[in-house]
Amino acid sequence: MKLDADRPVAAVTGASSGIGRATARKLAELGWQVIGVGRDPQRSAAAETEIAAAARGNGSFTMIRGDLALMAEVKRVAGELRNLTGRLDVLINNAGGVRDRKIITGEGTEATFAANHLAPFLLTRELTPLLKGSAASQPPGSTRVIAVSSSGHRTVAGLDWDDLQSLGDFHPAVAYCRAKLANILFTRELARRFGPDGIVAQTMHPGVVASNFAAHGDAAMRAHMAAADTAPPDEAAETLLWLATSPEGGHPAGRYFHDKAEEAPSEAAQDDAAAAHLWTESESLLARIGAIRPAGTSTIRTTKASGSTAVARPKPPL
Repeated sequence: MKLDADRPVAAVTGASSGIGRATARKLAELGWQVIGVGRDPQRSAAAETEIAAAARGNGSFTMIRGDLALMAEVKRVAGELRNLTGRLDVLINNAGGVRDRKIITGEGTEATFAANHLAPFLLTRELTPLLKGSAASQPPGSTRVIAVSSSGHRTVAGLDWDDLQSLGDFHPAVAYCRAKLANILFTRELARRFGPDGIVAQTMHPGVVASNFAAHGDAAMRAHMAAADTAPPDEAAETLLWLATSPEGGHPAGRYFHDKAEEAPSEAAQDDAAAAHLWTESESLLARIGAIRPAGTSTIRTTKASGSTAVARPKPPL
């Protein structure tokens, strides 16, 4: 069943717990139609019950389950979301996390890089037509894509273009921080490419939040989180809600925020050439694993009626 086309729609990944769950609840409490994405069946079911009950006015909540470390799952989630709604006003790419070791998925990607960067990149790419449609019909600056990054991006000097997924000398924390740097670079390039279409892209650092973020991390990461002075998920969710709905969260796009205030990210995160290069490299990687069609390829099909061959001209990549 389609959501109401006359009321705003937000999608939040990682909505089964922590920051994503708190953000989805706050949006539903404001009367938004919210679509959440969660991986764990039990947490997803509990979140759906809680958030749906908390919705106010015409607000609602629907949960889609999916493992965003797998690009086939990302595409399935995007398809289910498109079946639910013909509009998308806000996309919050919140899901992510750190692992305790190098894990190669069944698709051949490294799990930390896949879940933290490739998944939001591909999901946003798949949902861009919905975002463009909403931007064309809504007030300027109201259609937004928000990425949850981390101050950890400051600890790395840049991305390794010879080993983008950190497959060589793998260290869990370094791989995670590189992926968080990629979130900011992706946001900058997204803002550059689709700002003219009315899509506002921003990113934020949530702070050190009491959540299950480090549940799959190594012993050092779990110890760090256990000893840290953490904030409740609601605090970070307030900044995400503000970025999603306030005038201040709009133009100019491509900015980095913490606690409802703009901050300058690292020098590496402000490298627009790196941002453009990351976009190209991400598309190439996704094409190699069959998640997207390689740029510049043609589709050849034979019509049954005449037996003639029709060649579809390649469309420019998103």
